[in-house]
Amino acid sequence: MDRWKQSNTCVFNTNYHLIWCPKYRRKVLIGQIETRLKELIIQKAKDINVEIGQMEVMPDHIHIFVKARPVHSPQYLVSQFKGFTSHELRKEFSELKSKLPTLWTRSYFCESIGHISEATIKKYIADQKNK
Repeated sequence: MDRWKQSNTCVFNTNYHLIWCPKYRRKVLIGQIETRLKELIIQKAKDINVEIGQMEVMPDHIHIFVKARPVHSPQYLVSQFKGFTSHELRKEFSELKSKLPTLWTRSYFCESIGHISEATIKKYIADQKNK
């Protein structure tokens, strides 16, 4: 089944629903910034060998459903995504530097997702734009 992944020593199904926000919850994740943010997250996911199962960018926060290896902690994943995207977006969009001292808050939300609730979380993230 494609639900299960395996390494040399482990069979796993490790999934996380991650959410984080720009500093002061500013609504800056729109237009070209939103588009570029999605591209950067997909690029970083490939670099660290994780799969993005679902992603939705709202003006003031981002939802990601990540399928990761057991060696990747949620904190590691979030720090990789936030650090890389902050550096690249602030380099490419100078307005982010003038509006915010840093792009992201230090906090984030993480929820581990099992097989039973995977479809529910994907639907929830996909429906975010329609609210």
